[in-house]
Amino acid sequence: MPVTSYLERNAKLYPDEVALVELNPEEHDNRRITWKEYDLIESQRFQPYRREITWKVFDEKANRVANMLLSRGIKKGDKVAIIMYNCLEWLPIYFGVLKAGAIAVPFNFRYDADEILYCANLAEVDMIIFGPEFIGRIEVNADKLSKGRLLIYVGDNCPGYAESYHELVADCSSSSPNLDISEEDFGAIYFSSGTTGFPKAILHKHLSLTQAAEMEQKHHETGREDTFLCIPPLYHTGAKFHWMGSLVAGSKAVLLKGAKPETIIEAVSNEHCTIVWLLVPWAQDILDAVDRGDIALENYQLDQWRLMHIGAQPVPPSLIKRWKEKFPNHSYDTNYGLSESTGPGCVHLGMNNIRKVGAIGIPGYRWEIKIVDEEGKIVEQGGVGELCVKGPGVMTCYYNNEEATAETIKDGWLFTGDMAMQDEDGFIFLVDRKKDVIVSGGENIYPVQIEDFLRKHDKIKDVAVIGIADRRLGEITAASIELKDGVTATEDEINEFCQELPRYKRPKVIFFEKIPRNATGKIEKPKLRQMHGADNLVAKETKEEV
Repeated sequence: MPVTSYLERNAKLYPDEVALVELNPEEHDNRRITWKEYDLIESQRFQPYRREITWKVFDEKANRVANMLLSRGIKKGDKVAIIMYNCLEWLPIYFGVLKAGAIAVPFNFRYDADEILYCANLAEVDMIIFGPEFIGRIEVNADKLSKGRLLIYVGDNCPGYAESYHELVADCSSSSPNLDISEEDFGAIYFSSGTTGFPKAILHKHLSLTQAAEMEQKHHETGREDTFLCIPPLYHTGAKFHWMGSLVAGSKAVLLKGAKPETIIEAVSNEHCTIVWLLVPWAQDILDAVDRGDIALENYQLDQWRLMHIGAQPVPPSLIKRWKEKFPNHSYDTNYGLSESTGPGCVHLGMNNIRKVGAIGIPGYRWEIKIVDEEGKIVEQGGVGELCVKGPGVMTCYYNNEEATAETIKDGWLFTGDMAMQDEDGFIFLVDRKKDVIVSGGENIYPVQIEDFLRKHDKIKDVAVIGIADRRLGEITAASIELKDGVTATEDEINEFCQELPRYKRPKVIFFEKIPRNATGKIEKPKLRQMHGADNLVAKETKEEV
């Protein structure tokens, strides 16, 4: 069944229960108060900006969007792009697109004007729905973007080149359009993260969306009494499909704007959140804030918080060890996935397997895995090869890119491009990205292993290891190190620490700098390579082609 069926079910079963909360600590409710309210204390008068909607209202808003799209000529199979920051309108718009039989195409909110135009053309979108933060970026190419497609603006003071979303939906029916939509219909196009080059458009059927939602609920046992805290951007499969566990369970979720440690802890406390999905940097920031005394955990209501899980990148075991020291009663899980596999969960650790921290886990609900060598043959247990996954969440194709599709999907298996190994208990450990493996003097070096080692240093907050071209060895390892706030370190100090590593794995070059990460927490290694010399990057790519 299509994933929209869960929304319609919740609207019938739990019409008056809260479905979504938008919480923005950066804005405040500054309404004029009457003389009768002057005795309120400051903390009561100026509350963080907060909105909420029930399941019934959520469904009605999605229906209005669907009927608006149909009235503006959107047909089944047409594509509607969404470029907005997280807000209470985001998910009703997304589900409205699905209810209209159209294909939802979320855009990365970090795209610049030319990237927006590129992705709109690549995915052949018929409409772009955008928020106020993107007026300038849309305006740059408004003439090109508006050719053959509609521009719909969500906000006040609609620009002249667009139509007003609020005016359009106001007159539309809140009843379902009742279109015939099956799980075999196309439902969404997502874009690859761009960490390995220009983004590719990833086409999924409704089957993928429903699979991801049901898998998330099952993996984390999301129930009616749970409250999920969603911090990452909804354009990304990770945030959206982790939230969809709440959709399947019919439980509340909080969309939090901002990722400061105090902001996260306050939201968990005030909204009684039970499940929180964090990225590695956010978890580190929370622990550092607790260690510094900036956050006193005893001042917050946190007893209900039962699960902290992390995805988007390999998780240092040392981080989880620190976390369990501060939050001993938390269950923990990590999820592995790609936009090509409808986001996180095709491999997951499992809440009962914390003894295997460091692994990405075992095959997820309804998924299969295999690890193969360069010839496509399954490697022996304990050997390193490319991780391949197969299941109902595999993409249909890279839209308008048959060559890349053929390279990635073979006999129903999705070749992930990630190097992995499986231990004697069947748990999978991620070794590194296939394209990030460093070949130095004929030896394969996996940057993740060196990164995990360096993170044990008590002064290091974040680290990324890349290969730099070398005339003699082909490549040498370079470590970019971001230190914790208020501390200093020298190259000699780091080199001394690395004496425990085999000689060929020790970083030959060290940079002290901030580690660039994208909106989903992934290290942007192409950007690091560019920062340290385009010639090095060209040399690396040329050598690989030869």
